[in-house]
Amino acid sequence: MIKKRYNAIYARQSVEKDKSISIESQIERCKVETLDEHFEVFTDKGYSGKNTDRPAFQKLMEAIRRGEVKQVICYKLDRISRSILDFSNLMEEFEKYDVTFNSCNERFDTSTPMGRAMLNICIIFAQLERETTQMRVKDAYESRSRKGFYMGGPVPYGYAREKCTIDGIKTSKYVPNPDEAEIVKLIYNLYSQPQTSFGDVVNYLIENGYKNSRHESGFWDRSRIADMIKNPIYIQADMDAYMFFKSQGCVIHNNPEDFDGTNGCYLFSDKNKKRKQLCLEGHNIVLAPHTGLVSTDTWIRARKKCLENQQVAKPVKAKNTWLSGKLKCGKCGYALVVKKTKNRNAKYFLCSHAMHAKDCDGVHQMHVEEIEDIVFNEMKKKLSEFETLSKREKDYVNPRVSELTARQIMIDDEINGLMNQVAKANDQLIKRINERIAKLEDELSEIDKELYELNTSANEHNLKEITNYLDLWDELTMDDKRTVCDALIKKIRATETEINIDWRI
Repeated sequence: MIKKRYNAIYARQSVEKDKSISIESQIERCKVETLDEHFEVFTDKGYSGKNTDRPAFQKLMEAIRRGEVKQVICYKLDRISRSILDFSNLMEEFEKYDVTFNSCNERFDTSTPMGRAMLNICIIFAQLERETTQMRVKDAYESRSRKGFYMGGPVPYGYAREKCTIDGIKTSKYVPNPDEAEIVKLIYNLYSQPQTSFGDVVNYLIENGYKNSRHESGFWDRSRIADMIKNPIYIQADMDAYMFFKSQGCVIHNNPEDFDGTNGCYLFSDKNKKRKQLCLEGHNIVLAPHTGLVSTDTWIRARKKCLENQQVAKPVKAKNTWLSGKLKCGKCGYALVVKKTKNRNAKYFLCSHAMHAKDCDGVHQMHVEEIEDIVFNEMKKKLSEFETLSKREKDYVNPRVSELTARQIMIDDEINGLMNQVAKANDQLIKRINERIAKLEDELSEIDKELYELNTSANEHNLKEITNYLDLWDELTMDDKRTVCDALIKKIRATETEINIDWRI
């Protein structure tokens, strides 16, 4: 006996809204179309119409393929799908199994060419409506992001969230959580040191009883620390921050003069960009309404370590020499390591490659003390070339310097804009453009002179910390000596006859 085929009512509702028709109402409306014949109901609640990956709908399709269904009835065609491709494929499959389609809201006879054409036209508009809605949501999100509005998500460690009003719009902003904020500052100060790794920071926090208040066990891990270090939420963004983000290829949505060393920053990106944790190019930076926690100088030092992806953990414990990790074989480039004689009184540098692979004849038994003395004297000689240190104190930033730097950027932008107009300009306009550019270049020249004078004046008042450290060298700990060495030297290549130093200054 052949089983009689039935009508299938399908109803879907993604979310419950006041203006949306409920699943129950959809079913009641569809029952009228069955003409009192037998029907089965298939419902999906909480599923979008962007695709057909819905449990009840898949059961309906299985019933169709078994030959049990003669007609599919729905309240509105977008209850089935909002995708043209999906709907086209469904219509082909309905036709294959001799199943007609009935939409209560739009009258279609899918057995005729005109009916199928009208159906396709309507589904095109249904998809257009969906894509237009998505675009509006995306545009609204980007617009609010660029204005510095709170865009949801977990509150960063170091902050709490409070409601506020910006430009007449109700939103939220971050406010410092005093206890957590101090730990954030500590983390940045620790990691910004040249020889500190994420693991070192984690160990320090654990050993000194600093618990993670956002984790049930108070646990800290490297990935959590890394995420914090890379986040511009914490920066006290000044002109140096502006220049850093610009140098990294960020799209900056605030004027340079707005970067006054107070506010943190939001970083947001387009879907097609690289992960913002790895690369800043093309991502968007906007000043946030909250106060930053970490100075620009400290934040940039920490962020640069992440960008360069350096192995900053100490290669060896600095017990034998403050040159650990700096000294390389002048022949093969491998590290020089310290070996002690049996009586443990004499220490020598040996090529690690020669020790293990026997493939290098570069360095054999150079006395550690002799090399340290040579490098120490070279550091003093290098510093004597400078009347003052080139880097000024970051605790004080002359407001005039920030003002002049911002004006420099604005002039450069204006000159570039004027140059872009030359190709389309007539003779009279070109003359005015040239006159304006000449004035701007004169102003740039004056700014350069004033900046030079300000920087020279500031440098004269620098504390010669590194020079002072060298004067008190014998009183420093091994770690302090390594820190001073790292501030001056990138790498040293050495043989028994020659020492070459790659300086940072």
